[in-house]
Amino acid sequence: MHVVPIADHPRVDPAKPLLIVDVDEVLALFFHGFAQFVEHHGFEVRMQRFALFQNIYRSGESEHLEIEQGRALLSDFFRTESEAIDPAPDAAHSLRYLAHSGAEVVILTNAPAHSREPRGRWLARHGMDYPMIINEGPKGPAVAALAAQTGGPVAFVDDLIGNLDSAIETAPQVHTFQMVADTRLRPIAPTAPERHRRIDLWPELRDVLLETLGLNPP
Repeated sequence: MHVVPIADHPRVDPAKPLLIVDVDEVLALFFHGFAQFVEHHGFEVRMQRFALFQNIYRSGESEHLEIEQGRALLSDFFRTESEAIDPAPDAAHSLRYLAHSGAEVVILTNAPAHSREPRGRWLARHGMDYPMIINEGPKGPAVAALAAQTGGPVAFVDDLIGNLDSAIETAPQVHTFQMVADTRLRPIAPTAPERHRRIDLWPELRDVLLETLGLNPP
């Protein structure tokens, strides 16, 4: 597991509430773009489970693609096509509204190291040019390091229960929210409402975050 060193994390204003946000299936419709990419390369996508590579098949076969080949496709996608992903509806407007209301916004994404520049360009192009951390593995250590910089409330939004669990294990004071932006993934996404509130639409999540973080709308 590799986590970005604390020294490389963006500095957080200790006087501001902190909002930490994932990219894929939160700010970006990642699976939709990746599915188009793998289909262009001759594979089939079958929405059977909430897993990336286990939904990819060779045409006519019953066994899903090998994990290593799936990882190779993912790396190629980030290198060549990730800037074509569509943004999640209302994501940019909601983040801008929350930032103008007093939140410090930091983006925490799991992605290959070589995706830093294209991912940064994508975020800027879609009006979400906030400090970004490229992470690998569980996100709890990065969330805890960021949360330690502020005495105010902290919220973390991600699509994966594992990342949200990791966050509350290392920083139990953090408010966690699950969002799954892709409508095809929502019915099959594991959820844990007793630990993480699930909200899949940005306008609703924005209003909840305003209250959770104690923000003052402009």
